[in-house]
Amino acid sequence: MFKIVVLVSGNGSNLQALINNCIENHITGNIVGVICNDPNAFAIKRAENHSIPCEIIDHKEFLSREEFDQRVLDSLIKMQPDLIVLAGFMRILTNIIIDRFENKIINIHPSLLPKYPGLDTHQKVIENNDKFHGVTIHFVNNELDAGKVIAQGKLKVEKSENIAKLIERIHKIEHDLLPYIVNKFATLEIEKQNEIYYKTYNF
Repeated sequence: MFKIVVLVSGNGSNLQALINNCIENHITGNIVGVICNDPNAFAIKRAENHSIPCEIIDHKEFLSREEFDQRVLDSLIKMQPDLIVLAGFMRILTNIIIDRFENKIINIHPSLLPKYPGLDTHQKVIENNDKFHGVTIHFVNNELDAGKVIAQGKLKVEKSENIAKLIERIHKIEHDLLPYIVNKFATLEIEKQNEIYYKTYNF
């Protein structure tokens, strides 16, 4: 069984999309654990609703990023994941975790990287009158949203589009593309996983 662990910080809509796709057998694997750094995040309830073990590791209780990451690493080692998915996880991981799980950690980011790493991507797209927007799934390194790109989902920004509508459309891409790519990892042998790199899907 291909084992997936999801790291979350907030609402967890991408976590829910992964859960649904596992239940519907669109992902050849199971989510064996969720780690959340915010004890108030709704994502915790989503995991509980499906009896998925969820560990709350509040980053505010640690004196440094390294101490927090060591605690997360201890939990990950116990779970023994084949793939770690950052789905709205609002922490930058250090090499403590990245080196231990090299090429096994992916993140989904709401922009067409390398454009707009970090926060407020939708607002930046509108302010700059960009013609296109999208999401990027990439490997995680110790720089913000700078790892090797795996796949992107791209849409055309409509004229006079407001931010709420744009976010809704981007979420739809995220909820379609992330489970699809996770299943690629679950079904492809390691030496063939480079076949999914650099593909752009238009929505």
